[in-house]
Amino acid sequence: MKISDIRVRIIKKDDSKLKAVASMTIDDCFVVHDIKIVEGTQGYFISMPSRKTMDGEYKDTVHPLNTETRNQIESAILAEFEKAQKEEA
Repeated sequence: MKISDIRVRIIKKDDSKLKAVASMTIDDCFVVHDIKIVEGTQGYFISMPSRKTMDGEYKDTVHPLNTETRNQIESAILAEFEKAQKEEA
């Protein structure tokens, strides 16, 4: 899998744990929108796109099938997030 492009949109709400939303293009032919960048107690992490079910739970609509792929995606998106933060400053 080759991540072709990542676009990050910074969210400017001081009281929110949601810090940005990203879109990721894979192999120049598949795009995933609405990947959230969240500030947690141990740093930033990503949250894949999800929807609320009838019973009130949230289920991912798109997600990696293994830890290696998740780590690759998270590292790439958080690196672009850092760049976007520096450009904002």
